[in-house]
Amino acid sequence: MKNKSIILGLIIGFLLVGSIMVLIKNQSSKRTKFSGMSAVIYKSPNCNCCAQYANYLKANGFKVEVREVSDEELENIKRQNNIPYNLWSCHTVFLNNYFVEGHIPVEAIEKLLTEKPKINGIALPEMPSGSPGMPGIKFYPFRIHSVKDGKDQGLFMEI
Repeated sequence: MKNKSIILGLIIGFLLVGSIMVLIKNQSSKRTKFSGMSAVIYKSPNCNCCAQYANYLKANGFKVEVREVSDEELENIKRQNNIPYNLWSCHTVFLNNYFVEGHIPVEAIEKLLTEKPKINGIALPEMPSGSPGMPGIKFYPFRIHSVKDGKDQGLFMEI
């Protein structure tokens, strides 16, 4: 009788462990809306918040390629893509024919990629506290601008 209880306990234990392993595997391979979508981020080699933003994009399913460039090269990339100077941030991301300037929450990227507006990109100027990749707390709503042909088109979204 004792042996039957031990065998039954072992079987139940193996079933539980197997079930937990399957759940963990399914959770880690969970697909997001952005799974596998390519994003290229241009950043300075000395900027840690940009690396944190790249991790944020990866956590949301993007396939992220980080390209470290000099500050001068980064400024040239922003100018070549007609990103208005007053909307600059510390890094620039390119995805699906759009630029994403700064620490923009994924909700705004989702809106951009879903609605596909006739703009060149979106920008969250500077480096607001509490935005993705930035330490601190959020003090005010993030005002994300839309940009077309080098001109600020106004508010794209407020989060």
